[in-house]
Amino acid sequence: MASTRRPTYNSTGRPGRSGGTGGNPGNGGKNGPAADDVISASRSVPEPDLEGGGTSKEPAKPKRAGIPGLGRGRKAEPPAAAAENVLAFPEPKGKRRKRTVLAVAGTLIALVAGLLAAAIFSPVLAVDTISVSGTRLLTPAQVQTALEPLRGKPLPQISDDEVARLLEPLVQVKSVSAEARPPSGLAVAVRERVPVALVKQGEQYQLVDVEGVQLAATADPASVSLPVIDGGAGAIGQDLFRATAAVLGALPADVLARLSNASAQSVDAVELKLVDGQTIIWGNAGEKELKAKVLAALLKVPADPKNPVKVYDVSVPRHPVTR
Repeated sequence: MASTRRPTYNSTGRPGRSGGTGGNPGNGGKNGPAADDVISASRSVPEPDLEGGGTSKEPAKPKRAGIPGLGRGRKAEPPAAAAENVLAFPEPKGKRRKRTVLAVAGTLIALVAGLLAAAIFSPVLAVDTISVSGTRLLTPAQVQTALEPLRGKPLPQISDDEVARLLEPLVQVKSVSAEARPPSGLAVAVRERVPVALVKQGEQYQLVDVEGVQLAATADPASVSLPVIDGGAGAIGQDLFRATAAVLGALPADVLARLSNASAQSVDAVELKLVDGQTIIWGNAGEKELKAKVLAALLKVPADPKNPVKVYDVSVPRHPVTR
């Protein structure tokens, strides 16, 4: 609304000048504005009282809302107004793709973990039947009896080490492997020790392997196609027995079946006897694989009735001798 007050004019003189009406002495005291007088115009406009009703000649200073920690700073904008001033930029495609991949991967990991937990602890996969293969000295029933603690246990929890530990009391077992046959079968493959000789103990003959482990006993040595080690039970575990057993362990099965006995005067003087009465001079246990091949080849040579071979000397395998 326009103000109704008229402007007022004030005449002011410079300091040191006289005249009630502001006349200029050089002007003869005539009325009228002097050349050096200044005329100013002012207008009063009522302003609202910000702190109360009505008007005030002096404008009231408005209160400022300061932001905590910034003193009397810039006015804080309301949350809604601040949100309106924020520009929303679209999320990068790579970031969205990465988040999606992580979410899918997490879901798959959780699903796989759940399936594994269900398989490991589920009674559906519990062992119910145990099949055994590879036994000659043992019977499958003996192995199954030793593995009886595995029945009812989930297949994923069974390892070869556990099966081998249960079969340790069976000295005939050299190694073992187990294979799961879902949903409830366990197949056990046994590798037995190989007997290489007979050792007489009283009225019995013990089958022993190259390490001297007693695997079985028999009262009829003729029922087993293995040589008898001279020296009896006292030879087991001794150097002579180990040297003799090492030689027997290197022979092919068909040659081993033709031997009647083995003896050793020393570790360097191992001798073998064939069921035909022929003697094999073996010497020490060195180069036993080569000696075994040479002996097998010599035994395949057709016999000469006029000049039969009584001794096969393979102590020097690269220069064998027959006589």
